[in-house]
Amino acid sequence: MANPADYRPEPGHIPTSPGVYRFRDEYGRIIYVGKAKNLRNRLNSYFANPSGLTPKTYAMVHTAASVEWTVVGSELESLQLEYTWIKEFKPRFNIAFRDDKSYPYLAVTLKDRFPRAQVMRGEKKKGVRYFGPYSQAWAIRETLDALLRVFPVRTCATGVFNRAQASGRPCLLGYIDKCSAPCTGKISMQDHQAIAEELCRFMAGGAEKYIAQLTGEMKDAAADFDFEKAARLRDDIEALTKVFERNAVVLSDSVDADLFNFVEDDLEAAVQVFFVRGGRIRGQRGWIVEKVEDSTPEALTEQLLAQVYGEVAASLAAGTTASEQRFNEHEIPKTINVPVLPDNQHHLEQWLTGVRGAKVTISVPQRGERVELMNTVQENAKQALALHKTRRAGDITTRSASLVELQEALELPDPLMRIECYDISHTQGTNVAASMVVFEDGLPKKGDYRKFTITGDAARDDTASMYDVIYRRFRRYLTDEKKLPGEQKSGEIDADRLDAIEPAKFAYPPNLVVVDGGQPQVNAAAAALADLGISDIYVVGIAKRLEELWLPQDDFPVILPRTSDALYLIQRVRDEAHRFAITFHRTKRGKAMVASALDGVDGLGPAKREALIKHFGSLKQLSQASEEALQEVNGVGPAMAAKIRAHFEEQRATQQPGKAEIPQGGINVTTGEVLTD
Repeated sequence: MANPADYRPEPGHIPTSPGVYRFRDEYGRIIYVGKAKNLRNRLNSYFANPSGLTPKTYAMVHTAASVEWTVVGSELESLQLEYTWIKEFKPRFNIAFRDDKSYPYLAVTLKDRFPRAQVMRGEKKKGVRYFGPYSQAWAIRETLDALLRVFPVRTCATGVFNRAQASGRPCLLGYIDKCSAPCTGKISMQDHQAIAEELCRFMAGGAEKYIAQLTGEMKDAAADFDFEKAARLRDDIEALTKVFERNAVVLSDSVDADLFNFVEDDLEAAVQVFFVRGGRIRGQRGWIVEKVEDSTPEALTEQLLAQVYGEVAASLAAGTTASEQRFNEHEIPKTINVPVLPDNQHHLEQWLTGVRGAKVTISVPQRGERVELMNTVQENAKQALALHKTRRAGDITTRSASLVELQEALELPDPLMRIECYDISHTQGTNVAASMVVFEDGLPKKGDYRKFTITGDAARDDTASMYDVIYRRFRRYLTDEKKLPGEQKSGEIDADRLDAIEPAKFAYPPNLVVVDGGQPQVNAAAAALADLGISDIYVVGIAKRLEELWLPQDDFPVILPRTSDALYLIQRVRDEAHRFAITFHRTKRGKAMVASALDGVDGLGPAKREALIKHFGSLKQLSQASEEALQEVNGVGPAMAAKIRAHFEEQRATQQPGKAEIPQGGINVTTGEVLTD
């Protein structure tokens, strides 16, 4: 554990300006990002009396090896820079907002040539419009099913769309007029995109205007004696009205607001938000906050608003399409209600106003219907925190116990904060692939997973492959480590230089390397580390036969009890590595099969071959594609499409289905007749 006095900067060297500061550990990783109106006062508070700090802050300053800061022009700039770096580096000691569950959204993929409406979860993607979140996926499907009558946008997956496009026949929804069938050319790309944008406008709060517009068109059609059109519009209005009325009316029709509230204890907090548009609750979302550093309700509110609306700011900074820009005003409402005002309310309002393009107000409701609704939001947060603690209590205890038990069983000196596991996958020595999965604090860290392709002599057997993978991974670790500053020094740094000194992810060493296999694989991994001169990273292997653990150059394995939490942890890590390796291997094998099937096509280069594989996805779909379908692939013209089509026709002609080669003796595999020599 580091001594804060060893890296404390001279007090006179720290500026009194506003800025953003970062604490780094011994490997150069950013472990905490903060901002301050006065950098000198804020940083001195960490070093003046370390023993008087709260336990979490005490752990942070003793884990760090250096501190650096960047001076900015204003508090508003510091707010934006702090959010950017927390989002990018995910420091372990910052407040972490985690969704209390994976919420489903109604998403419209405006980035696609033919936009698709679907249910989506997880991280938001650029070029996709999201509506919700909803509490249940069935609620989205029910809503979407009603809307498709009026907005017949595509809902099918890419594979279904491509097959319909190739066959020229739409799916069932196309026949019952719940899809405009762009796959068969019944509607142009521009008209289909217009339908998708109309759906987005309706979902983003334009329901009343759209229903009023349809009502006017219905009356006009009736006045012109076009009763067929009037009846169709009447049915559309009824469908939209039903969807619109499902949302509870909680405030007046003109109110667009987001209402936040939270409940907290010493370790965690539960946050809930209701999204109100046009006086109706359009969605709900919740987070569980791990309070790594002690913070006030005001600071928690500030961090919450910065994260929730920072996603919108980031998408704008990355650039949005014209159709997306028209909807940005619906991402941030004109009113944000919170339980307590953040300390820098003015700067937050200034920032959000700039993002929205119109005035945004942050306030605490004092009376009336909003106070009642805020109480409802708080009650939801209270229930969410209670449920989270019930689910997590046993999990945290078990995970911590399993890490300690494994450390003691292997007699390792350091806590197992980071575990890496490696697995080899192949088919009779071909298409050899390997996986690296990472577990930190007993949980998978999927952003650090890596895949390896193994070729040449290294692919001759599992031990050679394991040596190759371990050697490559930790040679990269040593290379990246050399790029770090020789000695971590505290001081001021320009924001533009941060990327230059931020270590690559391969520069993070594990405490333990787990390999899938027995003593041969373990010895190969240990030999690779020894050849690189690495002696402080430990290796263990788990053999499938008896689930025993093997250590390098040890004739006897470590046997853990079958009911051991440590054994269960090691099995989970091994199984995850195996799953990841198998998935990568199947992808390689599938591409290799398709690529090899195209070897005989004259003039077909690697780029066009890769484009064909990506477009059709499988050898079966490619072999059955027509010349017109083949020409849809970028770079494939009529002549090349004819060559590919002729190549597959020739392959089929040389095959004789139903006839098997009959050996001299044995059994005729076609008829079952017993043969003799």
